[in-house]
Amino acid sequence: MTQNILVVDDEKPLREFISRNLAARGFQVFSAANGLEALAFFNTERLDLIILDVMMPHMDGLEVCRRIRQTSTVPILILTALGEESDKVAALDMGADDYLTKPFGVDELLARVRAIFRRLDWGKSRTGERRVLRYGDMELDEERMTAVCRGQRLKLTQTEYDLLHYLMRHQGKALPHRRILQAVWGPEYGNEAEYLRVYIGRLRRKIEKDPAHPEYLKTEYGIGYRFGN
Repeated sequence: MTQNILVVDDEKPLREFISRNLAARGFQVFSAANGLEALAFFNTERLDLIILDVMMPHMDGLEVCRRIRQTSTVPILILTALGEESDKVAALDMGADDYLTKPFGVDELLARVRAIFRRLDWGKSRTGERRVLRYGDMELDEERMTAVCRGQRLKLTQTEYDLLHYLMRHQGKALPHRRILQAVWGPEYGNEAEYLRVYIGRLRRKIEKDPAHPEYLKTEYGIGYRFGN
């Protein structure tokens, strides 16, 4: 099945450049010039990925991201000229899966797109004997790709699920930042510590009774993170 990508950017030349390169590689591409148009496509089309600019008229990308995350876990790749870490954290905390700073090359963009679809394909391809990971009040079903905490099913994005799954599979072990990033986001990653900081924070808010004193997702200072024990 052809994968559908929505490209949202108010700069027409950049929007057309991205769309043209994606279409040349077999993707079905939709394009929108602002946040309102983006939401219209989101509500009417089956989308596999949204490439979303931040600074746009009518409605900025962060608000679009926030609204989409209320009902959907579709992957979102943020594009922006804002390169400060605080800007990256704001986008990731709003629900973005990845972040690309302008200006960027087409190879870098395509690498990020491939990484996102590789994670999705990896999740869909996991079949075979059903295996359930358990720890305390947490239960993760690998076949169904679902997680339950204290009897409540968690609403997780693909990236959140992949991160939780990886940590639970290695419970009790202190895992370095780089190892986690490359296992979950892909081999192209390794220095994006802010990704982990934001995503661990999001998971803690969903599964911990007191996120400030986590029982499950523990910080290993100077190393990375550990699940349990």
